[in-house]
Amino acid sequence: MDTWRSFLESGAKIPDVYGVDVIWPGILAENLLDLKPFVPAQEIATHFPELIANNTVNGKLVALPCLIDVGLLYYRTDLLRHYGYRTPPRTWRELETMATRIQAGERAKGQKDFWGFVWEGATSESLSCNALEWQVSEGGGPIIENSAVTVNNPETARAWERALRWVGTISPPGVVSYKEWDAYNIWRAGQAAFMRNWAPPNSGELVQGSPAKDQFGIASLPRGRARAAATVGGRGYAISRHSLHPREASLLVRFLCRRDTQLNRCLKIGKAPTMPELYNDPKILADPYFSTILKTYREDKVSRPSTETGKRYPALSRAYFMAVHEVLAGKRPVVNALADLENELVQITGMKATALGARSERQGR
Repeated sequence: MDTWRSFLESGAKIPDVYGVDVIWPGILAENLLDLKPFVPAQEIATHFPELIANNTVNGKLVALPCLIDVGLLYYRTDLLRHYGYRTPPRTWRELETMATRIQAGERAKGQKDFWGFVWEGATSESLSCNALEWQVSEGGGPIIENSAVTVNNPETARAWERALRWVGTISPPGVVSYKEWDAYNIWRAGQAAFMRNWAPPNSGELVQGSPAKDQFGIASLPRGRARAAATVGGRGYAISRHSLHPREASLLVRFLCRRDTQLNRCLKIGKAPTMPELYNDPKILADPYFSTILKTYREDKVSRPSTETGKRYPALSRAYFMAVHEVLAGKRPVVNALADLENELVQITGMKATALGARSERQGR
């Protein structure tokens, strides 16, 4: 993103079209073209409305979505059957129980490096996504809500403390340095019962030559005390406002995001489409993973506050994942980390903070 941002802010005439992550529209908006004059309204309406809202900044549609992503739970179907489980875990407590039992059983067979659960714990945007899922599922709500900093509450503290207990028990001590492919590599090696990661780039290719081949499933992430939560990811295409060829660029963007292109991308490389209607296509319905992705997106999605905070989002996310990481690494008590994070986010965003416990009191009324 930094490279694209420097191009745009410098007024560079090329490139005309940019591939953008779901969290970038608010950050890059002032240098992106409004697509509404170039894309018919009925075409815009074919996409999930939440994605269009995410890509709309100050009334401008600055990107057209082309694929969605969500946080998911991978699980070993063979190991669940072997240890007497018929379904993947529905709650975090069930996951802990299953992971502990399977890990102990596999290690007793000689797999000393086998772990129950791997995920992305490095200081990166991925940790922001994981931690947001934990706290929302526990009832801690989003980081920002109604233009206020709401992160500092007992539910968030409880969610982070639960994740801390995983480190070194059902998750490797080194999980605090794992990014997406670090977790994938442990999983592909057959050394984990469960994994949190994004929708697979291609579920078949993911485990070729792996002990997990033909022995894994994908499910929605487990519930906490409040709900299940899955961070929304995805990509789209935008046009530089400095482009000398906006009409031609808009035709390319429409082509890259249109129905047949998305269908082809979905069937060939497993990218989940952004159009609800496509999930009725028999070719897509034939792959059960897409019904899981659709269900998770519709029922469990949670968005990062990137559109609301705009250019301040990178600083907000960094402050957030650094605070979480200090807790996971055992460097700071969660109460202190949350209090300091609240103060830092107030300074970054200029928003007020909701008092500790106010969220719980509102929910209890």
